[in-house]
Amino acid sequence: MSIKNTTSIFVDCHVFDSGFQGTRTYIKGLYSELIKKKDLHFFLVSSNPDHLESIFGNHSNVTYLKYKYHNKILRLSIDIPQIIKKNKIDFAHFQYIVSPIKRCKYIVTTHDLLFIDFPEYFTFLSRIVNTFLYKLSAKGSEIKLTVSEYSKQKIQQHFALSNYEITPNAIQDVFFEEYDKELMKTEVAEKFSLKNYIIYVSRWEPRKNHQMVLKAFLDLKLYKKYKLLFLGNDTLPNQHYDKVFNKLNSEIKNQIVSLKNTDLKTMLLLLRGADASVYPSLAEGFGIPPLESVAAKVPTLCSNKTAMSDFTFFKDYYFDPYNQDEFNQKLQKILTQKVALDFEIMAQNIKEKYRWQKSADILYNLIKQNQ
Repeated sequence: MSIKNTTSIFVDCHVFDSGFQGTRTYIKGLYSELIKKKDLHFFLVSSNPDHLESIFGNHSNVTYLKYKYHNKILRLSIDIPQIIKKNKIDFAHFQYIVSPIKRCKYIVTTHDLLFIDFPEYFTFLSRIVNTFLYKLSAKGSEIKLTVSEYSKQKIQQHFALSNYEITPNAIQDVFFEEYDKELMKTEVAEKFSLKNYIIYVSRWEPRKNHQMVLKAFLDLKLYKKYKLLFLGNDTLPNQHYDKVFNKLNSEIKNQIVSLKNTDLKTMLLLLRGADASVYPSLAEGFGIPPLESVAAKVPTLCSNKTAMSDFTFFKDYYFDPYNQDEFNQKLQKILTQKVALDFEIMAQNIKEKYRWQKSADILYNLIKQNQ
């Protein structure tokens, strides 16, 4: 115990120094709930603590600290051990990889092991390094977390570790808020020159399957009425997408928009203004974006593979991401038929099932058990 008989929790927040990704959403949702527990004191650390404070807010039991180093190795091996020692930290929470110099109890969240089951989407070196570091980090942690039943089963299969608890991702309340669709579309048109459009929110890498959306956009000649919006930062090049895109004429290319480095407010605006949202990913440890778009009551199609197979409420709006014809047919349906009621019902199901408070309570109880 360190601060006035409270348990001190260090949280590695370096992911907030870059663009949107699943781990960032996870930390924000989980700790926005956990900081309500006043018997815990949190040390949230990144290269930009002012930015962190703008996200989590000012609280008596939260201290924001700044990393000295941007380099990953220096952060893990020098920065973090010094912070833990100086502030007498009780638990340190990491995503995937922990600090090799252990000075307190560890919490690790292993979101997925996709690089083992889908090696074609990852470099050989990253697969070797991550297999070693993820397993070592898990073995050295007192509390082991993951985000889906799918990931838990894969961790047990590949690492022979069964003592994982599931703290599912959830959806922020802001996505469920009511809004005026026409006002959103007007604002998007004024700010981004987008009127009618289909949105895909995802980082760029081959397993995200952007080319499926592009092919449907061409096959159905949707460029005559809609624009196609890709929202997400670059991670890995996608040669399959580039091959299709580079053959297009300039008129069609002008109907395809890619935006990067957007904040939550902008992302939510663009999501609400969309006519349809799609998520054709081939492999995910969870898959937050399709749940967020349904919460915003945007007609949505979702891949039925890997962890996304848990989202059974999608029913007729599921599709096989390896089946282009099926995807084309279902995309045509949500663009032309009245499906709003279906997504209102689905939004309610999501709100009841995926709540950050539930995941926060699981972690809180684990911390208390491991003190």
